[in-house]
Amino acid sequence: MVLLDVDGVMTDGSIYIHQDGEFFKSFNVKDGLAIELLRAHGIKSGVISGKASSALDTRCQQLGFDEIITGCKNKLPALIGICRKYKITTEQIAFLGDDVLDIPIFETVGLSAAPADAHSLALKNVDWISSLKGGEGMVREFVDLLLTKQLHKTLTEIYKPLLNKIRLDDVATLEQ
Repeated sequence: MVLLDVDGVMTDGSIYIHQDGEFFKSFNVKDGLAIELLRAHGIKSGVISGKASSALDTRCQQLGFDEIITGCKNKLPALIGICRKYKITTEQIAFLGDDVLDIPIFETVGLSAAPADAHSLALKNVDWISSLKGGEGMVREFVDLLLTKQLHKTLTEIYKPLLNKIRLDDVATLEQ
């Protein structure tokens, strides 16, 4: 399972507040395809985010995460709950985070990662550092690398199930 923090990982960490108090966030569409790619390979995904907003809820629903936990300052109990629910160990989790609140998770999971612009303490506690900043497609970079290494396949091979699904969906649409 791949779990993500959101702000600073899937976004650049900026929060835009409209005069009526509504939050706006900018997400990188490349990261969305990474979630589809995980799904195509039977890998579950989810979010454990310290913040909560309707913008975040909307994006998480669009991406179809298996787990969505927001407004969670102490993320470790949430991680343990997810492991129990799916009957997996923390070693079977990859977590992408960017700040000091993510360090307890980094120390617990099997694989930890952070964007290039993560807090310096976070960077010292992860297994892998992206070449990209948060919100610039670092989730996609991570998923591409994870799947090529884990499955011992090329990028072309790991994208094949996703592309085949899209082709089948196109054919079904044309037949309707």
